[in-house]
Amino acid sequence: MCRLFGLTSGPARVHATFWLLDAPDSLEAQSHRNADGSGIGFFGPAGEPVLDKQPEPAFSDQEFIHEAREAQSSVFVAHVRWASAGGRTVRNTHPFAMRGRIMAHNGGFGDLQRLDSQLGGYASLVGGETDSERYFALITQQIDVHDGDVGAGITAAASWIAAHLPVSALNTVVAAPGELWALRYPGQHALHILERPAGPGSPAGKVGLHVRSATSSVHVPAAADVPSVVVASEQLDGESGWRMLAPGELVHVRSDLSVESAVVITRPPVRLVPVPAGNPNIDT
Repeated sequence: MCRLFGLTSGPARVHATFWLLDAPDSLEAQSHRNADGSGIGFFGPAGEPVLDKQPEPAFSDQEFIHEAREAQSSVFVAHVRWASAGGRTVRNTHPFAMRGRIMAHNGGFGDLQRLDSQLGGYASLVGGETDSERYFALITQQIDVHDGDVGAGITAAASWIAAHLPVSALNTVVAAPGELWALRYPGQHALHILERPAGPGSPAGKVGLHVRSATSSVHVPAAADVPSVVVASEQLDGESGWRMLAPGELVHVRSDLSVESAVVITRPPVRLVPVPAGNPNIDT
């Protein structure tokens, strides 16, 4: 199944190189298991969405590797794809940009024709074949219905899909300049959050952060460390502060890095598509 990553560092523009390339379970490492496409989304100096994506695995995509090293932003959204709807094309590769926001999705749902009918004129925002981009269009529609409230739009869109369509997962990360939202729903696929303060006494501390996995370790210099919040499908490093979001939990990280969290969807999908037993791409 696809893998999600989101990072926000408040007002500071940073590189996301560690998480994308160097961490023990970086997005590049995950792309060996999710090889149908990779992409990075961030915001330019004027707040405009910038997407760099290719229908190639991150580990062999030189554009992904270059952007992961060079891009600077206060907010990043990245994705490695395991295709379930739509072919391996640039248009079907995550993340997507729409109305000044960036989104990526992990999971799947069916009956896209019914969703297209629900979208109405918002269907024109969809350029590819995926359920994910249609999900983003529905989120965009519902944000407008809810007077620009992004969290309410995500909640309403996911609730409508859960009530009307067969669903495996609607895990999503949505970003705007300076802000990040993440939803885990229902509970079949994992989504974690890590809040990382900077300075003495933080996980990074004066000596830098030493992270470990079963196979490797990486040292992150403290000089580059700033407060940040990370959301990811997998725990990317060995820090102890990762927390699994609850099923139906929506997190909103504001520009001051304050985190608001609530379980916004309490009912299971009307038609839950179970996760295949033993699927190595599923992290529950």
